[in-house]
Amino acid sequence: MTRTHADAEPGDLPLSALLSQVLVAFTIEFDNEFERQMVHRTTRHGSGGASVHGPWLVSLVMWANCMQFVSDDGIPVRELYHRARTKTNLNGMQRWGYIAIEPNPADPRPKPPRSTWLIRAKPAGRKAREVWRPLFGMIEKRWEERFGEDNVQRLRKLLWAVARQVELDLPDCLPILGFGLFSKDSDYKPRTAARHHAEDGLPLSALLSQVLLAFAIDFEIGSDVSLAMGANVLRVLEEKQVRVRDLPVLSGVSKEAISMALGLLARKRLIAVEADSSGGRGKAIRLTKAGLEAKDVYGKSIRAIEQRWKSRFGEEAVLALRRSLEGFVGVSASTSSPLFGGLEPYPEGWRASVRKPDTLPHYPMVLHRGGFPDGS
Repeated sequence: MTRTHADAEPGDLPLSALLSQVLVAFTIEFDNEFERQMVHRTTRHGSGGASVHGPWLVSLVMWANCMQFVSDDGIPVRELYHRARTKTNLNGMQRWGYIAIEPNPADPRPKPPRSTWLIRAKPAGRKAREVWRPLFGMIEKRWEERFGEDNVQRLRKLLWAVARQVELDLPDCLPILGFGLFSKDSDYKPRTAARHHAEDGLPLSALLSQVLLAFAIDFEIGSDVSLAMGANVLRVLEEKQVRVRDLPVLSGVSKEAISMALGLLARKRLIAVEADSSGGRGKAIRLTKAGLEAKDVYGKSIRAIEQRWKSRFGEEAVLALRRSLEGFVGVSASTSSPLFGGLEPYPEGWRASVRKPDTLPHYPMVLHRGGFPDGS
């Protein structure tokens, strides 16, 4: 039987999973450094002391889809969405202390539409921008030291060789997963010449995101199941029972993300939720006949897309990108992967107090909760 869990080797992994694991590893390392440098609050930290005045901790995505575009003078809501090319969690970013949203004082209308309201960076948001901005270069430098400068630069070039051929003007990050945990959150416009030129200098995380999002869009066209659900949940389920409590370990995504996905799969009647036949007190999940068919379709679809990409972007370009990504993932997609070499959290970080992952997601679970790549 084909391996699907943490023991899978890079050659077994689809291109989308290789892209995901490299992107997730970069993001977690980036987020750990942001957490170390930025005064902040979390559920585990910030009940007192200086951190009580900090903003709620969020992930790289919230820089990419929001804060990089928000100035002290303000940006209209609709202009933010235009520049970001994806939706953000404005209510969350306001509630968490990064931004303020209010009507434009220069607008004479008594009730101007919210799309014209101005988004301004609050003091905590301005501080967060200062911390975030240099981290891309810092983490890429670490990767050059760990993996080799030539290998990192080669990966950038190979990603760009594919990304520049994508006709759509994709955002600098993966979108926050929408209804059904689908990735496509808008009708992306064709890339303009100006955007095409500017994207040559994108951070490594943005290039990974754009190529992975292009793959997700191809997968989700006509699919009843999102790539996030297929890659992280259907993939690790079987005809026999799998305990619910084991799913975060098997998939690499949070229990909150798993709970959302299971609810959706249950409504589609792709899974059955049962008492644990081994005698455990928790619930167990098994795939229904329809679920087994959906899992089979998922596996065939991701392989078919990779083959189509060889015709679309060039066989050598796709094969070279795969080989490059496999070099970062290493001989195993589990904790022996070189990607885990940079994922050790700082002792005071929130990830230091939770179970360390055995594997990384096969597709990032970017949720409204703060944009963390594993749905935390």
